[in-house]
Amino acid sequence: MEQVILVCADPSARGRSAADWAEREARLRDLPLRVLPDPPRDTSAAGTIVCAVPREAAAAGRPAGRALPAAVRTCDRPVVLVPDDVPAPARRAGNVVLAVDARRPSDGAIDFAFDTARVHGAPLRAVHAWSLPAAAAEWPFGVPEEERAAWEDHEVQLLADALRPWREKYPDVPVLEDVVLFTPAEALLHHAGRASLIVVGRGPDPGRDEVVRDLLAEAACPVAVVPARLRK
Repeated sequence: MEQVILVCADPSARGRSAADWAEREARLRDLPLRVLPDPPRDTSAAGTIVCAVPREAAAAGRPAGRALPAAVRTCDRPVVLVPDDVPAPARRAGNVVLAVDARRPSDGAIDFAFDTARVHGAPLRAVHAWSLPAAAAEWPFGVPEEERAAWEDHEVQLLADALRPWREKYPDVPVLEDVVLFTPAEALLHHAGRASLIVVGRGPDPGRDEVVRDLLAEAACPVAVVPARLRK
């Protein structure tokens, strides 16, 4: 069965951003485009599902993802959430920004981000947010700089190890690695202004929903939520 790009948006101006993004994606991937007013129950034919999201819903603290039918929220395809005020895709794509938990990397999200960067001819920025070990709170005079540097070097190596197989699979994709001592949302929003897409993995961690909500409330680009394993 031929895969299609499914865009779920009403025909009003509020759904135009999602439709524009989906049209460009279908053209770049040479896939047919199917427009639906609501997410379908059966997503077996979908390559990617694109959904319009009201910006004010996310800004008000209501995770837009929870409003989607379970068939979309739990399907084995990437779901791209496009805030309704995102401008039309630029001719020259910005970075594809990928959230990577270097300790528990999501193969589905990494593969989708690398492939999207390849198709768009864009650099990939892989962002790993880390925090100081719990033991750091016990240092009476703060964390010595040499300890912090050693911990950070370890995080850098973890990210490099997580990305190595994908660099080999996609040798033509320029990769920028970023290891930052921020929360995941802060780290991703730091790069959102130069991003054409932010990619996060979908997993059991409830904090991931909060990250997606924060991105949808503030980022000026779509956010892709990708299951850990993609159906081929």
